[in-house]
Formats: sequence, C-alpha cells, structure tokens
Amino acid sequence: MIDPGLQRVINRLGANLSRDFLVQKTTNDLREFLQVDRVLLYYFVRQWEGRVTFESLSSSEYSVFGQTGPDECFNGEYAALYQAGRIRAIPDIETESISECHRDFLRHLKVRANLAVPILNNGKLWGLLIAHHCQDTRLWSDSDIILMQKAAKDLAISPVIREI
Repeated sequence: MIDPGLQRVINRLGANLSRDFLVQKTTNDLREFLQVDRVLLYYFVRQWEGRVTFESLSSSEYSVFGQTGPDECFNGEYAALYQAGRIRAIPDIETESISECHRDFLRHLKVRANLAVPILNNGKLWGLLIAHHCQDTRLWSDSDIILMQKAAKDLAISPVIREI
C-alpha cells in the first residue's frame, strides 16, 4: 500500500502533466490553424498578476515564456472587462485606440496584431488565451475569434483545469 501523502503527490503530478499536455496541445493547434507567430496562455498567479506559462511559436525568436505583464496597465478595470467575457481583437497595435502603456508593452513583445480571450474558471478570470501576429497587421475574422473562444471554454471546463 502506498503512503497517503505519497499518493497525493503522485496524483498532483499526474494532474499537472495532464493539464500541461492539454494546454500545450491547445496552443499548438491554435497557432497552426490561425497561422500566427505565437499563441500563449497568460495565467493569473495572483489577482491581476500573471505570467506566460505556455506558448506555441512559429520561431524561437518570438518566445516570451515567463514574461509578466505590466501590472500598471492591467488593472481591476481591465480584469473586470475580461471577467465579463470581453474579447479584444486588435488588427494593428499602431493604429488601435489603446493606452500607450499597453502599446509599448506589445511593441516590446514584438506584437503587431493581438487577439485575447478570457479563460473563466468557476466564474473567475483564470487566464487569457492570446494569439499574436508579429510580422504584420492582421484582420481577425469571426471564425478566428470563435475558435479562440471555443478553445478558452474547452480549457475552462476541462477537469484538469477546474481542479486547480
């Protein structure tokens, strides 16, 4: 018989591996389907403080793994919008009406076009699923947005995510 403490560790490791596989597969599939440079999961570690925990890339030069967002840009006001289901499709960060803080942050990440959808877990903003087109502008189609929303919803209802 396995010690109960050890069994909990084994169960947690198994759940983490299942979650990691699901998120990585989702980001890879989205990047390939959307034909973008980067798809990432921005996970909120604490209230409105997050970090890039998964990414799928067209080239390693676009890696932002581990990056944190500019906390002064993403505040309770923005969080409330995403928690209410906001989708943000930006075809060109240079012409979009966004704060300079946000524009500078996206420039730093080499983003030219951005599509962000919320992942809501038990009614709370768990993370953002984000597609970045880095090489050029991009007019996001309705089908692009629907696909990202579906992927975010699938992640949110997955047992390996809901347990976290």
